[in-house]
Amino acid sequence: MAAAADREKQRGYRLHNATIPARPLEPALYLVATPIGNLADITLRALETLAGADVLACEDTRVTRVLLDRYGIVNRPFAYHEHNADEAGPRLLSALAEGKSVALVSDAGTPLVSDPGYRLAQHAIEAGHRVVPIPGPSAPLAALVGSGLPSDAFLFAGFLPVKDKAKRDRISELAAVPATLLFFESPHRIAATVAAAADVLGSERKAAVCRELTKTFEEFRRGTLGELRAFYADGANVKGEIVLVVGPPDAKPVPKETDVDALLSALAQDMPMGKAATEAARRTGLPRKALYDRLLARKERDEG
Repeated sequence: MAAAADREKQRGYRLHNATIPARPLEPALYLVATPIGNLADITLRALETLAGADVLACEDTRVTRVLLDRYGIVNRPFAYHEHNADEAGPRLLSALAEGKSVALVSDAGTPLVSDPGYRLAQHAIEAGHRVVPIPGPSAPLAALVGSGLPSDAFLFAGFLPVKDKAKRDRISELAAVPATLLFFESPHRIAATVAAAADVLGSERKAAVCRELTKTFEEFRRGTLGELRAFYADGANVKGEIVLVVGPPDAKPVPKETDVDALLSALAQDMPMGKAATEAARRTGLPRKALYDRLLARKERDEG
């Protein structure tokens, strides 16, 4: 009992050498955005939430502990990640049912973006609990505004498939989306991904590789997909976390069916079906997979 009372007295956070008491939180699941690199990017509301929550859940307690220590927060983090979600999730939901406040953070950025927090939030909503977003840092948004590419419409598409064919098919599916595209990518796959994007979307499409955002070696490498492909093909030593941003396609009129068939027929005479479909997708803005299936169906029809 005494330990609990002492903890209540200690709830607060340190800012500019002053300790600021945290106000009690209403029962709810709080989704708290945390810095993606620079620890100074935390918001005051986020600090107050981390300090005042009855339960603090995070991906990696060691990572979150660094942030808490920086701001003098004594709250003890509780691990919740993809490997223990089936066990830890019900415990967090039980805490909500008991009328407690639960704060959820990821290792970096906004929770629920490429982490298992989505399931927890979904279950909390289904159980009738309040879910409160505490907005803040986000790698996709930081990359978007720093890329210099259109931001009026954008699509965050997460991670692309690892295997080349699946990757190219996915890029093809997104080729005609009238918006800027954002992808997470790893440093050892960025060269292959940029090359695939240049092949499928066309080498003149504008893009940016945004690396180590808000950190010491932050870098925005902007250019066309062709220029980026050439840079990374030369064996550039790439490290850190990456967001690939690809600009929207140029507006093109929807081609007539007869024109598409004629284009496919002409291209298929000079190149394999896969390359013909890729080139047709680049010229028409239509999905590569649909064009490839069209070529395949015509080949089967001719052979039959």
